[in-house]
Amino acid sequence: MIKDRNFDDLAQKFAKNIYGTAKGQIRQTVVWQDLQQILAALPDDKPLSVLDAGGGVGQLSQKLAELGHKITLCDLSGEMLKLAEQDIAKNGLLEQYRLVHSAVQDIGEHLAQKPDLILFHAVMEWLADPQQALDSLLEQVKPGGIISVMFYNYNGLLFKNLICGNLTHVEEGMPHRKRFKLQPYQGLKPDDVYQWLEEGGFQILGKTGVRTFHDYMRDTMVGDYSFEQVLEMEQKLCRQEPYLSLGRYIHVYAQKPVTAEANTINSKKDNG
Repeated sequence: MIKDRNFDDLAQKFAKNIYGTAKGQIRQTVVWQDLQQILAALPDDKPLSVLDAGGGVGQLSQKLAELGHKITLCDLSGEMLKLAEQDIAKNGLLEQYRLVHSAVQDIGEHLAQKPDLILFHAVMEWLADPQQALDSLLEQVKPGGIISVMFYNYNGLLFKNLICGNLTHVEEGMPHRKRFKLQPYQGLKPDDVYQWLEEGGFQILGKTGVRTFHDYMRDTMVGDYSFEQVLEMEQKLCRQEPYLSLGRYIHVYAQKPVTAEANTINSKKDNG
């Protein structure tokens, strides 16, 4: 039986492998571009209330903190929270943060107000019930607020196994291989995640493929390229089909409508 993954045992290795690599640099770059679009769609008259749900060491939320926004970061792993605190302190941003040792499903118990923006990045693929966790966070978003979701893409996992010749593994349903401790339990089908967001009443504003081709390049390739070219090409292709849907991860962001009551008030103002 799958249990939600706690990274206490691998926190340092996880942080190094995720953030200290070319993969991490591509991920940070393309998702930050999306976050800039998200910020443009939210009020800019005061600091935003941001929840970094299952936030690890808070790489992207620290960029938001640098802009003056207030961050609550929660994680199931106490060890990961210690690393986050060290990194945030090193960058002089602790005053912008509140660190909470909590599963994302329980974070509502620790919030005094609904956040303007929730980051839910690379967490669902480690959970026993990803839809339930997402639904619990959708309830926490402030009306008019936005949720930013990044998930391990089933399509990308399938394509990677196909081009590597792992056909037997595919035929067996691609069960999780325990020896790959940093490989997520499962890939999520994009249409499922989009449907969950829409069923929650959210309007999808944008979608981006994260590493649409980088991870499919072989170490033995003899082509002439630099990492800078790879990063530029990833940025060029990541929001176009079919490349978007082949990303190893997909980032999708969606907005919660204002309440029906607020709509009625605005309508009266418009008519009045």
